[in-house]
Amino acid sequence: MKVLLLEDHPIFRVGVRTLIEKRWPEARCAEAGQLSEAMALVHHDDWPIAIVDLHLPDAEGLEIVTSLLRISPTLRVLVLSLNAEAAYAQRVFQLGVMAYLSKERTSSELIEALERVSRGGRYITQSLAEHFADLISGQKQEALHEGLSAQEYRVLIQLAQGHRLAHIAEQMHISPKTVSTYRTRILEKLNLATNAELVRYCLEHRLLASS
Repeated sequence: MKVLLLEDHPIFRVGVRTLIEKRWPEARCAEAGQLSEAMALVHHDDWPIAIVDLHLPDAEGLEIVTSLLRISPTLRVLVLSLNAEAAYAQRVFQLGVMAYLSKERTSSELIEALERVSRGGRYITQSLAEHFADLISGQKQEALHEGLSAQEYRVLIQLAQGHRLAHIAEQMHISPKTVSTYRTRILEKLNLATNAELVRYCLEHRLLASS
């Protein structure tokens, strides 16, 4: 077992590392508190698995996952975040994440998820599976933001985080004009008029990453 731990809280990292080393005494773990540190580690060594938080000092949300998978497409990412599973999991799975767990989950469930991911499988919790099943069966109405494309959703989150168009364009490797076009589409699809309303929408739907 070889795992990269990307989490900005040292005490939480120690806890996760202890769990891993207790289950797999031969495990090799590396720790990073920022995305830039994790990317340097991935550049210089082969890390098959990464446990990733969605709130870091130098990056947030989907951009963390996107950046890691851009430089290491075969990296098996397990997201461990305070965000509600139903709010974020669908999007990160679409990006290629292998498992999503809330930090409120038990340590035994984290170990179970790691075992599944280490074998190349995916892991979703029972509550998340039920949520997806309700959406598919029509028993639960899909929120408006679920109708956004992957790129539109990434722009939505970054706008809600207060980033300027130029910054978003640089992060996503597209032009500011394209970002502006995405913003217009987002506002239309969500029936919103201003960035302030956009922020309020994201807060109400718990779409912003939590530490």
